[in-house]
Amino acid sequence: MENGNYTADVSLTGGSGKAAVKSPTELTVTDGGMTAVIEWNSPNYDYMELGGREYYPVNDGGNSRFVIDVAAIDADIPVRAETVAMSEPHIIDYTLRFTSPVIAGNAPMWGVYVAGAAVLAALCVIFAVRRKRK
Repeated sequence: MENGNYTADVSLTGGSGKAAVKSPTELTVTDGGMTAVIEWNSPNYDYMELGGREYYPVNDGGNSRFVIDVAAIDADIPVRAETVAMSEPHIIDYTLRFTSPVIAGNAPMWGVYVAGAAVLAALCVIFAVRRKRK
């Protein structure tokens, strides 16, 4: 992928099924490397481990957010995360999967193109009906 900012759908499996991450998420490509913002549905995650590297939250309040390296798109990525939501900290194994990267600045334009095509099709139908009546 070319350098730039993208959005990508991300899914999370594993754990008890109660945890979730925000999707779609921000994906940044710089010089062949990719990073993603992972935002949990809880403020109780204090670190993530991916590929032998530890990551810590990048925010002070709200749900836990991490910026992690992403090795692949459309592939299962094993991660471990520590939650302090229970009586004592627990490390839980999860799997992340990133799919459907879209250039962030261009994603809303598809809606404009579809709406324009629909208007054009409606005008063609109206014109054809009026022409047929004459």
